[in-house]
Amino acid sequence: MRKSAVAACRTPGGPHGFNRSEIAVIAADGTIVGYTVKLKPQVEEQTIRALMTVAVEGNRTDEVLRSLRGDPAVCALHTTNGRWDIVAELRTDSLEAVDRVLSRIRLIDGISNTETSLLLSTHKF
Repeated sequence: MRKSAVAACRTPGGPHGFNRSEIAVIAADGTIVGYTVKLKPQVEEQTIRALMTVAVEGNRTDEVLRSLRGDPAVCALHTTNGRWDIVAELRTDSLEAVDRVLSRIRLIDGISNTETSLLLSTHKF
């Protein structure tokens, strides 16, 4: 018998009551659209993170977003107002990889200018 996500959360043990076949079913029917994994700090420390702000030529934002979505180093995209049209969150495993990603992204048709900042530390409040 299939369980809805709400029903599974109401069962003893909560969401942890899902077994693999139940997760596969609700993933296949579109109830689950993605997963989030939180890595231990030692693993995240080995990741180079950066924010790239992107200026787009004319009305080509949708085209540029489609191109950026296809890049494996782009983990999130945000449209914004002001001088920059898009903010791309990047993750790589080395500075050399950052260099390659920046070069690749700057070649996308419709991008007129970029500026990138490496994230050195994250401070939670």
